[in-house]
Amino acid sequence: MPNRLAHETSPYLLQHADNPVDWWPWSAEAFEEARRRDVPVLLSVGYSSCHWCHVMAHESFEDESTAALVNEHFVAVKVDREERPDVDAVYMEAVQAATGQGGWPMTVFLTPDAAPFYFGTYFPPEPRHGMPSFSDVLDGVARAWTDRRDEVGQVAEKIVEDLAARSLVHGGAGAPDESELAQALLGLTRDYDTASGGFGGAPKFPPSMVLEFLLRHHARTGAEGALQMAADTCEAMARGGIYDQLGGGFARYSVDREWVVPHFEKMLYDNALLCRVYAHLWRATGSDLARRVALETADFMVRELRTPEGGFASALDADSDDGHGRHVEGAYYVWTPEQLAAVLGEDDARYAARYFGVTEEGTFEHGASVLQLPQDAGLADAEKIASIKERLLAAREERESPGRDDKIVAAWNGLAIAALAETGALLDRPDLVDRATEAADLLVRLHLDDAGRLTRTSKDGLAGANAGVLEDYADVAEGFLALASVTGEGVWLDFAGFLLDIVLDQFTTEGGALYDTAHDAEQLIRRPQDPTDSAAPSGWTAAAGALLSYAAHTGSEPHRKAAEAALGVVKALGPRAPRFIGWGLAVAEALLDGPREVAVVGAPDDEGFRALRRTALRATAPGAVLAAGLPDGEEFPLLRDRPLVDGRATAYVCRHFVCDAPKTDPELLARALGD
Repeated sequence: MPNRLAHETSPYLLQHADNPVDWWPWSAEAFEEARRRDVPVLLSVGYSSCHWCHVMAHESFEDESTAALVNEHFVAVKVDREERPDVDAVYMEAVQAATGQGGWPMTVFLTPDAAPFYFGTYFPPEPRHGMPSFSDVLDGVARAWTDRRDEVGQVAEKIVEDLAARSLVHGGAGAPDESELAQALLGLTRDYDTASGGFGGAPKFPPSMVLEFLLRHHARTGAEGALQMAADTCEAMARGGIYDQLGGGFARYSVDREWVVPHFEKMLYDNALLCRVYAHLWRATGSDLARRVALETADFMVRELRTPEGGFASALDADSDDGHGRHVEGAYYVWTPEQLAAVLGEDDARYAARYFGVTEEGTFEHGASVLQLPQDAGLADAEKIASIKERLLAAREERESPGRDDKIVAAWNGLAIAALAETGALLDRPDLVDRATEAADLLVRLHLDDAGRLTRTSKDGLAGANAGVLEDYADVAEGFLALASVTGEGVWLDFAGFLLDIVLDQFTTEGGALYDTAHDAEQLIRRPQDPTDSAAPSGWTAAAGALLSYAAHTGSEPHRKAAEAALGVVKALGPRAPRFIGWGLAVAEALLDGPREVAVVGAPDDEGFRALRRTALRATAPGAVLAAGLPDGEEFPLLRDRPLVDGRATAYVCRHFVCDAPKTDPELLARALGD
């Protein structure tokens, strides 16, 4: 019989709707029930494409005896971390503080007042590798609650006090200057993997936001080392197994430092961020590889993540059926020499094996290989490779596809809108701009209410119940601002303004610090506040970037001051932990560069206007904003009092409150934007 999760919209919660565990969604009623029964709360947090979440669900939550133990002694609450990042952040902070590590599934035991007192992540069904079994943990916690209640209460009280006392190091007045950005670059250089690209060792994650900083730093200063680190990392990832060589798109991370074997789930935020990085790398270098990967990643998002409503689904699972009734990781993506031969024939299979690095021993499990592009593949027959890829992709589509989380997350769709809009504009793919516009329309129609407040998620055309958090407002505003520059439609600037006014009103506090949740949001045991970038830009740094761009578009001093104040945290963290504040560093580059304000005026069908607009879009000046339209147009503030010069389409470039002479020649405009 289905439990209470059967009425939820989250695909992750619905995966547990038929568990024998009597799950509750996160709600005041669940904690009331715990108080009524005088039992602790078992909080389990995960997400739909999490491999070990599936493992623990199968081993423990689908097991009748384990479920009986849970139901007897606890009120069990299941949370989708993608729906409730605030709940996830608060308890993950507690887990990391207590254990020194964290991850998902996250398992936390709480008092009926939501105070945590015992923590963990994955627990096996039997004792293993020094970990207790989940049943032993349940027994131990239940006994402690019954026999040592005072001790449990003291532990919970101490944890809550410690969390409340944790203070955020804010940089104080002022944004980072040249010296802090130089220190950040030096720190990244020290951490750089010269052999394989990227930063640090295994597991290795795509450093999307750091790459944006490196590209912007090179554009502003000419530092060749920054560009080389970005270009070499992008090439290594694109040649590695972390990149889907047949279908495009990136997996979540590589389990090794050489980018060979991925953790196979594909997340919308990773692909949106990386699509934009590769488009920007092409803009900086003209790299054919960067162009190909940007377009293939964009096409992957549209083909495999776009929903019937026009938005983009959250993720594809890592696991799928291997053809023998086993649900295993990577089954959809890996190949053996025998599988290649069955599809391609012996001769083409040998050629494909050399080209993609498929070996008899395998690079993954059970003799299978993840497709790569080894450096020593040599010159390839482009026509033959295209035929091979087409046939392999068709054969792969006959396999059981990984599950898809159809939940629309506002923040991640904002990132996708920005990526598709810019990639489409830069690489002459207007269809991608159309897809970005349709996703933006969905967010306005379904996620945005009359007061400008965002709902975090929707599914199947129905808005969820959870309020947007800071990253939703910031990333959606970022997407709308990119769309405004690309389409010339000022309504997207207006919508971004609505969202950023909410940021100033509901998320900002003294000194320019930002909270992850609104002032009027549900009060948890601690108000989450994390400025560090992880898998995606933090709400804090994303808000700084969107506020700065909006100020450049409109001349709004409150928005610029808020952006500068928010960047104080980058002043503090950039020199010490540059890998974890990459987007903040990228925004700081834009601030140091101006950012430049570009207005292009003329008739939309005039070739001179189109040439100037194309030149402005392809400029690498960090964070530059573009308004393009009719002279003295009403669409954008930057178009006001901007006439044609000698009847010709004209570009105006300003920064730091100073404007250059108007330009009618695209070459002169390119020079003005390349200083």
